[in-house]
Amino acid sequence: MCGLFGMFDYNNALTPRQKNKLVTCLARESEVRGQDATGIAYFLEGHLHIYKRPLPARKMRFHIPQEVHLVMGHTRAATQGSEKDWQNNHPFCGTTKEGQFAFAHNGVLWNDQLLREQKKLPATNIRTDSYIAVQLLEQENALDHTSLATMAEQVEGSFTFTALNKDGLYFVKGDSPLYIYHSQSGMYIYASTEDILKKALKKTGFQKQTFEKVELDCGDILQIDPQGELIRGNFDATSLINREYLRGFTWPKPYAPSHGFDDLYAYARNMGISEREIDLLMDYGLDELDIEELLYDPQLLDEYLHELRWGESYDLDYAY
Repeated sequence: MCGLFGMFDYNNALTPRQKNKLVTCLARESEVRGQDATGIAYFLEGHLHIYKRPLPARKMRFHIPQEVHLVMGHTRAATQGSEKDWQNNHPFCGTTKEGQFAFAHNGVLWNDQLLREQKKLPATNIRTDSYIAVQLLEQENALDHTSLATMAEQVEGSFTFTALNKDGLYFVKGDSPLYIYHSQSGMYIYASTEDILKKALKKTGFQKQTFEKVELDCGDILQIDPQGELIRGNFDATSLINREYLRGFTWPKPYAPSHGFDDLYAYARNMGISEREIDLLMDYGLDELDIEELLYDPQLLDEYLHELRWGESYDLDYAY
């Protein structure tokens, strides 16, 4: 898993110290979702700035300039592409007719190589599966609701994306979690889980403000423009299975436990679980029936994977 986080002070009400503290707390609370790398992106005087390091958030020091009011961030648990190579980490940089943009992803995509061949996209030294989304947007030569929908309907896997350009901040909500809060004082904050938001607000002292949750469902595209206005769109998400609805899920035919792990891999991928994660569970000693039971209980599954990922006896790369 990876973490998405960020803030937008569109009324310019926060001091530089408050902004730095808020971004720092959001990043550190998001560390639970990834410690391999941390990065942020923002625009300053019309130019995109990306600051990322192969470090957990607690080891990062952020210095948000006074003139910056919108920051997009990411904490990474690496799957494809070593975090030690700077270019493999999020946020990524892309360019369209509107200018440069930053892009981040929580999830795992498994048709990136196939899309690169089918769309005749240029070869790249970036090994992260997420980067295919950037290339698709560059091929469309646009960052807007239409191009984001086209991209989201082509990639296969689990995802929620964020993108930042001069026209504001975009969210493409797939089956990976995301929560957005809005304060009447003129501030948006977001993170991959609501628990992260609540902890960051408490540590920064903003919990005394009144925040409303911005509704965002799988298949939604949401743009927050420079004035803080919401512009909504959507994409066809019928091929995605949201892990929030897995409890009580019945495996469709032809899957059955006797069919072996190849079918289990395929069905797990549709739920945002990578083959690497299934292998981790197998190495831990779980059999096929045990893993099937875990797929019905997302909370327990996350606890298992968190233990395996951060346990001292493992040094592994995976994400969802």
